[in-house]
Amino acid sequence: MASRSDKDGNSRRLDIPSAGREKTRRGAKAKSAAAKKPKKPPKKASRKKPPGKASRKTQRKKRGSLLGSLIKVTVLAVIWGTIALGGIIGWYALDLPDIDKLSAATRRPSITLLDRAGGTIATYGDLYGRPIQTSEMPPALIEAVLATEDRRFFHHFGLDAVGLGRALWVNLKSGRIVQGGSTITQQIAKNLFLSPERTLRRKMQEAVLSLWLERRFTKEQLFTIYINRVYLGAGTYGVEAAAAKYFNKSARDLGLYESALIAGLLKAPSRFAPTRNPELSQRRTAQVLANMVAAGYLTPDEAENAKTAKPKLKTPKAAPRSTRYFVDWVLPRISGYIGASDHDLVVSTTLDRTLQESAETILVGLSEKEGLQADARQAALITLSPSGAIRAMVGGRDYGDSQFNRATQARRQPGSAFKLPVYLAGLESGMTPKDSFQDAPVTVEGWSPRNYGGTYVGAVSLKEALARSINSVAVRVSERSGRHRVREAARRLGITSRLPQGPALALGTAGVSLMEMTGAYAALANEGEGVWPHGIREIHSGGGELLYRRAGSGPGQVIAPGNVARLHDMLGAVIALGTGKAAQIGRPAAGKTGTSQDFRDAWFIGYSAELVTGVWFGNDDNTPMAKVTGGGLPARLWREFMLAAHQGLAPRQLPGARFVAETPEAFSAPAGITVTAEAFSEKPKPRPGAGFWDDLMQGIGIGR
Repeated sequence: MASRSDKDGNSRRLDIPSAGREKTRRGAKAKSAAAKKPKKPPKKASRKKPPGKASRKTQRKKRGSLLGSLIKVTVLAVIWGTIALGGIIGWYALDLPDIDKLSAATRRPSITLLDRAGGTIATYGDLYGRPIQTSEMPPALIEAVLATEDRRFFHHFGLDAVGLGRALWVNLKSGRIVQGGSTITQQIAKNLFLSPERTLRRKMQEAVLSLWLERRFTKEQLFTIYINRVYLGAGTYGVEAAAAKYFNKSARDLGLYESALIAGLLKAPSRFAPTRNPELSQRRTAQVLANMVAAGYLTPDEAENAKTAKPKLKTPKAAPRSTRYFVDWVLPRISGYIGASDHDLVVSTTLDRTLQESAETILVGLSEKEGLQADARQAALITLSPSGAIRAMVGGRDYGDSQFNRATQARRQPGSAFKLPVYLAGLESGMTPKDSFQDAPVTVEGWSPRNYGGTYVGAVSLKEALARSINSVAVRVSERSGRHRVREAARRLGITSRLPQGPALALGTAGVSLMEMTGAYAALANEGEGVWPHGIREIHSGGGELLYRRAGSGPGQVIAPGNVARLHDMLGAVIALGTGKAAQIGRPAAGKTGTSQDFRDAWFIGYSAELVTGVWFGNDDNTPMAKVTGGGLPARLWREFMLAAHQGLAPRQLPGARFVAETPEAFSAPAGITVTAEAFSEKPKPRPGAGFWDDLMQGIGIGR
């Protein structure tokens, strides 16, 4: 509300809105401020600029403004890019491996297997040579590696932008990857700390590690690490191991061509290894020599002279293919003697290379010539020393076709070859080789076994019954001595497979391995001392430290000396006059044939004073053979092998045979006579005259 005077001096009230009042006040204040502010002097009249000059100035201002903006954007981009790159590097560096553990880089320890004579059977795992320093290396080796892998190694900081650009240009021109841009430092980072996967993460970590390694180690140290750790084919790591593998010498003694060959392996060790592809290795070595010429390390004439003077490669004698069965069996057992180990090992085995080659050759020859004709598609053989040392092991006709080891892994019915523990139980229960038994039909618990051929001969001695492999007598012996005694005798002899409870146990219906059965017979060749088949004599570290040495073998006396002699006599009759006549070798020997039901398995296991050998023929699918018996192909294979194995050895009496020196006499009992059938109850009849002392002596395994 306000008042104003009119022309006559009278005042009157006016209503002014609040907004208007505010404007009035502000207007008044503005006028007051303007009144107080001094007036500027008038501008002088200026000459008007030509239109062209004004236009150019405007353009310069615009260009300056654009340049400033560009610089500002660039600086910001660099700053933010650096921050982003640092973040990425930090992210990938979070799980980098610890390079302080460089000396503890993991590897598979090497295992070198030696035969009985000290020759190398095979080498497995990673072979590492002793580290050598750059000062010990021949200059040609260093130059060959640098010329091929990283010519600017001593000049870059771990990443070679020049080399990377050159490799990229060459690859683009070629349309394929011809060169790599990785430096030696990057290869160290990849080989020792990272996985070989081709991902951005791995490449970033490789770059970070390379910078870290360059900061931590000198160039000479990095080169030493690289050349002593890099893989060079044929299971070798480092130049010292490679030089020994390919040239049988130290890396310190490598010549020019040898150095170039090893440097050439760095690109693709398995592909360029001279032991695998000599021609490709030769071409690669020539390329390395050309690289050395291009890098200025060699003249063209020196490179050509090196090609013409190339050394002879070391070509070790290849082991027989069948040794792979033995190797596969023995390798897992090493840790059982020394525990887990990360050291290189040298294992001295019991294998005899000469016997192994002979066993393989004879088995393959006979099985392929006659075995296949008789529908016997597989065979196996194992030979032990009397103390149980494995001298030869052939687990099948061809390891390349099947790695299944039929000497150790297969569980087959041994048939009459199982009669060893049966007759041993009989002798330990008081029977003698001259005791008379009836060869006649027999029934036990509703089961009626038959003889091979279906005929019976009447009264026979135990010795004759074993020699002729008469089933009815074996069942009678088992039942009279007790099945529990048969099982106990089998366990003492080293047969660990599950044995049935029924009366058919006497005829070898249990599934057992050829090694088990051969080890059981070895106790006889070892004068009654039980044996555990074994393949390792000693284990040394790579540095020569003795880690294990076998001392003693087996569980001790398992057959009384008198029974050893009796069984020598009885089993000797098998070869001299019985079912094993095809196994005669012209020197004292004993053994037993075995044939399972329907001719599914055929065995012969026998021994001399020097060796114990078991042979098996059959089919993996358990199909019947064409009437192959233990006295046929198995006995013949046993004979041929044992003749070759004993060549040049003088005949020796069987160990412990001095207790029984009589010569086996001819059998006189006629075949096909009429005999009386006999039935057994579940409980065996007690032996007449058996008293406390007899039972005690039998219980501890010393029968009369």
